[in-house]
Amino acid sequence: MRIYLDMCCYNRPYDDQSQLKVAMETQSKLHIQSLIKDKKLELIVSYMLRYECSKNPFEMRRNTIFEFMRENAFGYVGDERKEMVEAKAFEIMKTGIKFKDACHVASAIYSGCEYFISTDVRLLKYCTEEIKMVTPIEFITEMEGDE
Repeated sequence: MRIYLDMCCYNRPYDDQSQLKVAMETQSKLHIQSLIKDKKLELIVSYMLRYECSKNPFEMRRNTIFEFMRENAFGYVGDERKEMVEAKAFEIMKTGIKFKDACHVASAIYSGCEYFISTDVRLLKYCTEEIKMVTPIEFITEMEGDE
């Protein structure tokens, strides 16, 4: 199964874990990472993920996220697909989604992902038949329901 994690997911383990929802999303995201490492899920990354990660002011976090993407990406939506991805992104933006978020969703759709996983509640309100938009908790709940 092919999935796309947005930058919110990659950053979730670094957020304040005192809120139960944040802690649960972190544990779910870490479980998803282990499934990716075990090759049970196919991770797609994109030029927009790399761009956003490069802007992370915390070097250790930035390097850790880059390393995970580099070591575990099944596929990469690169700059050479930028025109196609951004054409789809502009279509998505008509629903109120911001440019970078729309590029993430467009990259996931373009690469054939079944799931787009985010902790961004506003972004997850975007509805499409092209991909399932879920939180890490919802993804794990659906995955475990299939077993």
